[in-house]
Amino acid sequence: MNLEKFLYTIHFDMDQASPPDWQPDWEDAPLPYKVYRELPVIQLEADVPLSLAAPEPPCSPGLKRLGHFLWYTYGLAQISHTVYPEEESDELSQSLRRFAPSGGGLYPNELYVYLKLEDIPAGVYHYDVARHGLVLLREGNADVYLSKALGNRCDVSSCFGTVLISARFWKNFFKYNQFSYRLQGLDAGAVTGQLLEMAKRFGYASGVYFQFLDRAVNHLLGLDQQQESVYAVIPLSVEPTRWSATGNGESETAEEVCRMIPGIETSHYVGSKRILEFPVLNAINEASFLESGGSFRKIRLSEKTERGEQEIPLPGTRLSYDLALACKNRFSPEMDFTLGKVTSQQAGNLLREAFAAYSYRNDLDGAGENRPRVSIYACFYKVEGTADGAYRYDEEKQVLKVIRSGDHRFYLQDAMTLNNLNLYQIPMVIHVAGARNHLLPELGYRGYRIQQMEAGMLTQRLLLTAAAIGWGGHPLLGFEGSRVDELYGLDERGETCLIQIPIGPYRERASLKGSLKM
Repeated sequence: MNLEKFLYTIHFDMDQASPPDWQPDWEDAPLPYKVYRELPVIQLEADVPLSLAAPEPPCSPGLKRLGHFLWYTYGLAQISHTVYPEEESDELSQSLRRFAPSGGGLYPNELYVYLKLEDIPAGVYHYDVARHGLVLLREGNADVYLSKALGNRCDVSSCFGTVLISARFWKNFFKYNQFSYRLQGLDAGAVTGQLLEMAKRFGYASGVYFQFLDRAVNHLLGLDQQQESVYAVIPLSVEPTRWSATGNGESETAEEVCRMIPGIETSHYVGSKRILEFPVLNAINEASFLESGGSFRKIRLSEKTERGEQEIPLPGTRLSYDLALACKNRFSPEMDFTLGKVTSQQAGNLLREAFAAYSYRNDLDGAGENRPRVSIYACFYKVEGTADGAYRYDEEKQVLKVIRSGDHRFYLQDAMTLNNLNLYQIPMVIHVAGARNHLLPELGYRGYRIQQMEAGMLTQRLLLTAAAIGWGGHPLLGFEGSRVDELYGLDERGETCLIQIPIGPYRERASLKGSLKM
C-alpha cells in the first residue's frame, strides 16, 4: 500500500483501515503488559505517596522515589469489574487501568529506563508493570552511546535517568488492525504527557526527543523492530543539563552507533499463541526511521492568519490541585455524562490550565520558540456566560473566536460512528486539531507519528485538568473527521481534527473497583 494513502485511510476513511470481516480473537489476546523471562528483577517499594499537591524541590532520586514516579506514570492503578445493563449478558467486564488513557484499554506502549542511581547497578531496565519492578536488560554505563543516538544534542552524563517509550505493534493490532497505528501514537503521547506532569511534581527537569537514531536506540534495548519500536526519548535530571535541538557537528550513522555495543537477546511472554503479520505497520515504521543526525529537523511555524472572527474574552486562571487525586479521579463516563452546571470561568480554567501545562521542552522548536503545533476547537452548550456555538480557543489572548453560533449537538451526534455517548448531555465537546498535512513536508512519515503524540499529550492535560475540576472526559475517534473539519472550517485553515474529547459533569455507574496501590 502507498504509505500516504495509508495515512489518509486511517485518518479520513477509518472503515477501510481494517478488513470488513475483521474480528479480534479475544481468546488469544496478548497480555496487558510485557513480562520478561529469566532476567533479574529489582522490586520497587509499593508505599506510594497518596498526595502530589505541590512540586517537590529538585533532589537526587533514590530507587524508592523513582518507583513512585514510575507507578504514577504508567503503573497498574485500578482493576474494575463493570456490568453493562444495555448488554444481554450479565457477565462482568474486567479492565486493568492506568492513569493515562488508552484506546480500548489495551496500553500498547512500554517504558524503559536507563538509570544511574547509587542503590542499583547502572544500566538499561524495563519497567515491569505486572510486578512493579525493574528488569535489568543491559548492565553498564551507556552515556556515550545514548548521547550519540540522540545526535549529541543532550549531555546524558548529567542526567540520572532517561526514559524510552516504545510501541508494541501486536498489542492493539489484534483488535484494531491497521487503525492501531494511529492509536499507538496517541497513546504514546498520553503516556508522555502523564510522565511530564509527574516529572514536574517530583522535581525532575525533562524534555522530549522525538528525533533519534531509531535502530541504535532499539539495539540498546534489544527490541525486535518488527514487533516493537521506540517513539520518544526523555532525559531526566536534577541539575543543569545541556539541551539542544542541534548537535555539535558530529553525525554518526545508526549503523556506526550500533557497532559500539553488542546486541542482547531476551525472551518475554506475549500471551498470544498466534501473532499475525502487519507489513504496512512495519513499512511505515521503517520509513519513519532516522539513520543519521543530519536528518534531524526543527520546525518553524508560520504565524497564524487572523480572520477577523468575533472574540469573546474567556475568564480563566491557572489551577493548583493535587495531581495524585486528579489521576485517581480521571474517568471516561461514556453514557454517564449529565448536563450539570458549567460556567465560563470553569471552562476558561480548563482550557487555560491544560494549554499552560502542555508547554514543554522538545527537539522540534527553534531557539526561543515554544509555539504549539496543535490547536483547540470546542462546541459549547449551556455554558453559563458564553453563548452556544463552535469556537476556536486562542491560548495567547485567552479568548474564544466565534466560528459558528448556535447549538451543534445534533450535528456532532450525527457525525458519531459509534453510539457510545449521548452528546446531548455534554456541555463541552473539545476537538484537538493539527496541520492537515500531518507535518509530512517538514518531517516525512515521522511527522504523522509526532503529530499524534502531541495530540495525545494535550489530551492527557485536558483530562487531568477536567478531573481536578470534578468532571469526566472521554477521548474518542469514533466520529467522521471530515464533518467536524467542515463544522470549524478547518480545511480552509490547513488543519484537521485529530481527536474528540467530550468533557463535563457525570454520574458514576455501578462498578466494583479495587485499588492496585501496593
